[in-house]
Amino acid sequence: MNVIRANKKLLGLLLGVALCFGAGTTLAADYSIKVAYENNPGEPIDKAVNEWAKIFAQKTGGKGELKLYPSSQLGSKKDVMEQMKLGSAIITIADGGFFADYVPDFGILMGPYLGNDYKDIFKLAKTPWFEEMNGKLAAKGFRILTSNWLYGTRHMVTKKPVKTPADLKGLKIRVPNNRIQIDAMKTMGATPTPMPLAEVYPALTTGVIDGAENPIPVLYGQKHHEPAKYLILSGHLDNVSQWVTSEAYYQKLPADIKKALTESADEAGNFMTSIIQQAEKETIEKMKKEGVTVIEVDKKAFREAAKPTYTHFPEWTPGLYDKLQSYLK
Repeated sequence: MNVIRANKKLLGLLLGVALCFGAGTTLAADYSIKVAYENNPGEPIDKAVNEWAKIFAQKTGGKGELKLYPSSQLGSKKDVMEQMKLGSAIITIADGGFFADYVPDFGILMGPYLGNDYKDIFKLAKTPWFEEMNGKLAAKGFRILTSNWLYGTRHMVTKKPVKTPADLKGLKIRVPNNRIQIDAMKTMGATPTPMPLAEVYPALTTGVIDGAENPIPVLYGQKHHEPAKYLILSGHLDNVSQWVTSEAYYQKLPADIKKALTESADEAGNFMTSIIQQAEKETIEKMKKEGVTVIEVDKKAFREAAKPTYTHFPEWTPGLYDKLQSYLK
């Protein structure tokens, strides 16, 4: 009898295990999408993407999942975009500077002082103009999922005080290697010096450049404030990012998954904006404690100095700047 009871218990245990594995298989996500980005674990973007994955899973009842690949694990942005064009289930982060390679007018979103603050850039993403741009990008094989991720407001660190655009004259300032940011820095009065982010710190310490620009948490994380002891709160660019996926893949998704994907992306964008703003405030205080002098500038003067940038891109639709300004009024 004891042997029979033991066998029954063993049979019950095995049946339970089988049911557990069966249940796990049943609950596996029907729609698994890879999310590729360059940022490292623990950075604000990474925290927000993790939040996005959680919200998306909740909204789909487990039918959808985002599998995260930080630190360029899936290759360069170019590699990822090529996979997208083939219809792969991948999402990555980009911005107007990148989209300009496909739809030139998108580049204006990375222009200096385009709006009064990041909220204006968010507002532009809800206009008929942006919808038209998204349609043109879709024809190139890409679908924007969300446009309310504040990567950060870009400021400068320099080796000498800068209070007016005239103070930038002769200063070599590192900028990303894209046309509009190079042009904007030159128009404001500095000598733009494009180079990879990883090369900036040694370039500052050896005097190859006199300053750099980026969102404050990035400047601090890269330790650019160590050789360049002045933080210039120029706020020359509200760096808003978009997340993009394959248009072909997106069109294959059922309506409820599309809705959950875009809604969760926007909600995570709100989360990103809140944490990046908090990080900026905390980082400024850290910089002060480490001997950095923080300088508030006359943004109106910098805005006027930078404005001619918008006349330097003949490939844009005529009247593009004025059109976007009309939306903001």
